[in-house]
Amino acid sequence: MSVNLQKGQKVSLTKENPNLTAVVAGLGWDEVQNKGMFGARSSSTAEIDCDASAILLKGGRYVDRKDVVYFANLTHKSGAVKHMGDNLTGAGDGDDEQIYIDLSRVPVDYDKIVIVVNIYAAEHRKQHFGMIENAFIRLVNAQTGKELIKYNLTEDYNGKTALVFGEIYRYKGEWKFNAIGNGTNDFSIMEVVNRFK
Repeated sequence: MSVNLQKGQKVSLTKENPNLTAVVAGLGWDEVQNKGMFGARSSSTAEIDCDASAILLKGGRYVDRKDVVYFANLTHKSGAVKHMGDNLTGAGDGDDEQIYIDLSRVPVDYDKIVIVVNIYAAEHRKQHFGMIENAFIRLVNAQTGKELIKYNLTEDYNGKTALVFGEIYRYKGEWKFNAIGNGTNDFSIMEVVNRFK
């Protein structure tokens, strides 16, 4: 049974699922629709392109550009983390982007995998997360397809251009998840990454 998390809540992934070796981090969001004439829905700006990324940290710190898995670097050099493809609009139900994480293959010197989403060209397009609703992250057992946890981001992120959704981290031999949900004003994935130096 899936666990619904609140901001700041931590949960063990492998303690509850001792045979868990790989997860899929599914991320989703919807563009807020403005009501037009006669109640019809219309969007007043260009479609919002949100990009999911995974940042692998050593000792809690970012050390190498190759440790960022995103639309321009779909697979980590270890092969343990893979981005499953870029969704340019967030349209449709379910996960908008997915990141596959083989926990059993993450090299031992990495202790955290931070999952973030930023809005592509947010400054140029004058877009922010106040224009997004129904944002969530969920982790699914990659072998069984069973949803393990889900965290719905419910805060007001008006004016924020990037979100740190959560982190998967290794602690005393266990893999855990921390629901973070922090918004930032970073305009690119590399600006977000620099927060972890």
